[in-house]
Amino acid sequence: MSDEALRRMSSIVALVVALGLVLVKIWAWVATGSISLLTSAADGLVDVVASCVTFFGVRYAARPADRGHRYGHGKAEAIAAFVQALLLGAAAVVLGIESVRRLLWPEPLNQTGLGIWVIVFSTLAASGLVGMQTLVGRRTGSTAISADRAHYLTDVAVNVTVLVALLLNHFLALARADALGALAISVYMLWNARGMALGALVQLLDRELGAAKRTRIEAAVASRNGGDRVFVEFHLEVDGQMTVAQGHAIADGVEKAVARLFPASDVTAHVAPAGIKDPRLDDMLK
Repeated sequence: MSDEALRRMSSIVALVVALGLVLVKIWAWVATGSISLLTSAADGLVDVVASCVTFFGVRYAARPADRGHRYGHGKAEAIAAFVQALLLGAAAVVLGIESVRRLLWPEPLNQTGLGIWVIVFSTLAASGLVGMQTLVGRRTGSTAISADRAHYLTDVAVNVTVLVALLLNHFLALARADALGALAISVYMLWNARGMALGALVQLLDRELGAAKRTRIEAAVASRNGGDRVFVEFHLEVDGQMTVAQGHAIADGVEKAVARLFPASDVTAHVAPAGIKDPRLDDMLK
């Protein structure tokens, strides 16, 4: 199965599982009145929306380069991941506020046994989905799939916390355990949202390559041999007495050498006569 087919399959499975789990959790929340179950249901609802974003983001990112997007559409996945981070962060804030309210004014729960069984089932389903997405993410390097996986890792942690809260409430009659569990979940969701947003912004803001990769590029340029796409631009000085055709041939060979360093890259050499003085990108970076 191709990487693109794996990404599509993973996004479809995630969407179906997320929709099923959110319906079950909403039903359990209505039956029990548990704020921690409401937190889990809200997180599941975010997962559904996030999976929809991933579903369309992966497909758009797979489109080939065209006249309007000559570097391709790969950043669509990073945009999808950033949207998911915003959704997760917003849900965390809202649920955190409600958790504090329930902590100050606790409310009795109903049918906690039902809630416990629902959370056990949800945890098993989410864990299976995380395992599948881990394998797909490692093989394809998809940013959106990895972000979606982070949602379900959060879901597993959410379910475990809810399970503990419901067990404490059911067996020890600790009324505030439910609200404390929901508050802990909200903080964890907010932390995950921060990490996802920072990861997506690295791609969206075109951060410069690190020193190690720049060294590899410089070595390839000098010797003429040797998610995401890497864009490389550099000045190549040649003998000013060379013909245009000779300079172009050298630049073409160097571009190919650099391109071999990365699985997906776009390399551009700017040829200039040796010793010329003009504003350059590398001078700006220094």
